[in-house]
Amino acid sequence: MTNLTTSLRGLGLALSASLLAACTTLAPDYQRPASPVPATWTGEAPASASGAPQPGEQPWREIFLDPRLRQVIDLALANNRDLRVAALNIETARARYRIQRADLLPSVDGGASSTLRRVPGDLSGSGEPVISSQHAVSVGITAWELDLFGRVRSLKDQALQTYFATEEAGRAAQVSLVAEVANAWLSLAADRSLLALAQRTLAAQQQTLEITQRSFELGATSQLEVSQLQTTVARARADVASQTAQVAKDRNALELLAGAPITEALLPASLDDTGSTQLAGVPAGLSSELLTRRPDVMQAERSLQAANANIGAARAAFFPTISLTASAGTSSASLDRLFEAGQRSWSFVPSISLPIFNAGALAASLDVAELQRDIGVATYEQAIQSAFREVADSLADRATIAERVAAGESLVAAARQGFELSEARTRNGVDSYLTQLDAQRTLYSAEQELIATRLAEASSRVTLYKVLGGGWQ
Repeated sequence: MTNLTTSLRGLGLALSASLLAACTTLAPDYQRPASPVPATWTGEAPASASGAPQPGEQPWREIFLDPRLRQVIDLALANNRDLRVAALNIETARARYRIQRADLLPSVDGGASSTLRRVPGDLSGSGEPVISSQHAVSVGITAWELDLFGRVRSLKDQALQTYFATEEAGRAAQVSLVAEVANAWLSLAADRSLLALAQRTLAAQQQTLEITQRSFELGATSQLEVSQLQTTVARARADVASQTAQVAKDRNALELLAGAPITEALLPASLDDTGSTQLAGVPAGLSSELLTRRPDVMQAERSLQAANANIGAARAAFFPTISLTASAGTSSASLDRLFEAGQRSWSFVPSISLPIFNAGALAASLDVAELQRDIGVATYEQAIQSAFREVADSLADRATIAERVAAGESLVAAARQGFELSEARTRNGVDSYLTQLDAQRTLYSAEQELIATRLAEASSRVTLYKVLGGGWQ
């Protein structure tokens, strides 16, 4: 009994030493790399109103204000399969971290065994066959590593940072999904506007063709004018058919992102029916430190921290590994005496393993860990640089998009006026229908260009939301 008590005390001291040692690791102190980009962006948009939330601090519900678009985004967040896979990857990384964390504490197992053995007479000391039995019940730990040098703790820290990186990847997937849904919704609206424009143009050109054909029958126009108008009408019909197919494809793409059918009530009839997708203006002198909160940048930093923790595990591999195996229970030659007094049994088997010669494998493993850390630094810096460029490009678009929209509106107004004048001159017999046809083509092209520019303006707001990292708090 005294020996058992002494052994249990020794085991308790070893446990205490291990827990104290687990508070330190051999991993180098983590230092966030310096940001390799300017402190602010150039060519920023005008400052927002005083007190307005900055981009990147707004939830997406405060950015996309159309209630129909909000419902479509909610549908996608609930049903999109890519986002579902990202969420499952997060849960997988969390479970792996829990497995690694469990190695810090001993695993206690219970067991029971019963052995019957017959020894032949020529092998027994008495010359008679002997039948022996042994029964045992025990509780113990097996090969538990005392983490004196922080190897297990470093591996736990690596698993934790990997889990955090997976979480950031899931958040990046959500931000991307919201932006993709918004862009797909707006593209559907723009293509429906183009379809309506093509239908109006086709109707107008068919009417002009009918008038020209009647004039030809009366001898007032030539066959050339009729043929050219027929060519234009055929092209307009092709445009209508093409836009009809494109609208159907846009809806299919939107439903794929949403992961479920979308009712017509949630879809815009045209670009004029898209409501507001407003984003707060970017204040002048906005710090590029904002990028460190972008999900993909945070993911790169978490991966860097995981690589940094792995260096601690590689360093600890150079030191001795101390493991404990211990058990306590009862054993007896007969089952009915198994739990009687005096049948207690125990074992305590500490072991130590010291690396002596491994042909440089441990040193190479440390080199790999440090190189992985250096790769993580470069990857983090590249993520910052890519994010800075994306925001700078988005700001450049936002700085000129209003002027492009205004220029497109002026072009449409001038083309419409030219068409109306040409139409009047044709009715009065001053010009031929070919002149009116050219004016109509110019107006059609200008209106198509204006729709594309307005779509680019709306999409630039969505892009700015995405490149600033979405609606984090």
